[in-house]
Amino acid sequence: MEHKILALCDPEEDYAEQLSAYLQSYREFPWAEVAYTGISQLADSEKQGEIDLLLMAESIYAPQLPVEAEATVLLNESGLVRWSSLKNVDKYQPAENVLKELLEIYMEKEEDFYPRLNVGQKPRIVGMYSPVRRCLQTSFALTYGQLLAEKHRTLYLNFEHYAGMPELLPGEKGRDLSTLLYYMKADQSKFVLRMKILVQKKGQLDYIAPAYMGQNLIYITVQEWQQLLWRIGESGEYDYIILDLSENMQGLLEILRRCCKVYMLVKEDFVARCKIDQYEQMHFFIPCNMAIFKRVWFDKYCEFAFSVASMIDRKYKEALVMPREDRYMGYLFENLLSIFLIYHHDHMRIAYTDMVFI
Repeated sequence: MEHKILALCDPEEDYAEQLSAYLQSYREFPWAEVAYTGISQLADSEKQGEIDLLLMAESIYAPQLPVEAEATVLLNESGLVRWSSLKNVDKYQPAENVLKELLEIYMEKEEDFYPRLNVGQKPRIVGMYSPVRRCLQTSFALTYGQLLAEKHRTLYLNFEHYAGMPELLPGEKGRDLSTLLYYMKADQSKFVLRMKILVQKKGQLDYIAPAYMGQNLIYITVQEWQQLLWRIGESGEYDYIILDLSENMQGLLEILRRCCKVYMLVKEDFVARCKIDQYEQMHFFIPCNMAIFKRVWFDKYCEFAFSVASMIDRKYKEALVMPREDRYMGYLFENLLSIFLIYHHDHMRIAYTDMVFI
């Protein structure tokens, strides 16, 4: 896709240089950006006649300009709207906010946006969930996310119905997780840009404000949550996505299984321990590609698993004739491993690790 041209014209050379550098650093910026420090320099430019958007300082704007552009936006310096027919963007605000306003202007002008192909590594999804309430899950998730964000591009998403964090994670009403879901369904070609507009920062950590009407999240299907994570991953914007999860959502277990890691905070009181035990017994599933045991536990597992498999083979041998590519027995052994660990986990030390291909 050939980028259209945005011409930035501002007599403050340092400002123009820094804003230009920031805009060009955004990988999905829809314009090729060129900076000028005066109208005469702009008028003499070889880009004359090719400018899609002219972003000009209010102090040097005049109704009759020797420049042709599809649209003109003013960098407002006075705080007053002197030309109401033109879009105004506050000049003295963070560059990130200027970028968001420009992206909104772009999406009003254009019908479609085709982002560059992402060939980078897919993000790693880290889940935070515990059946125990008031265990500092959100505090831990935010701290963990901020530490990750020091070295990696990280996005934090909160799925609670009543997150209650307008001071901790401030956000404009109508610009939250529910809005992102709406954009995903309504306008897929501009999803990446719309997500960029919704993203806010806590230090170096990116986040999208929790849904203000969080109870509406119960109507979001697991397929829609999966699609949202896929779309964010395909954007190539992040290395890590932190999910602060709640059971008040559809498909919690499916989302947990997509995570490369899941952190579960616990408490030591009796009621909390009972909740953890019930959760582990109901939802313990480990689809391992490899399990490493001490010899004594490996022998016990083989005795258990192969006795079940032998029984199935004896009773249902004819019914289980299947193509080689079908892996029903593989699924069976994955579940048998989970069952084995459920009944022995009080006597074992169990650790999990990601798959690593060497």
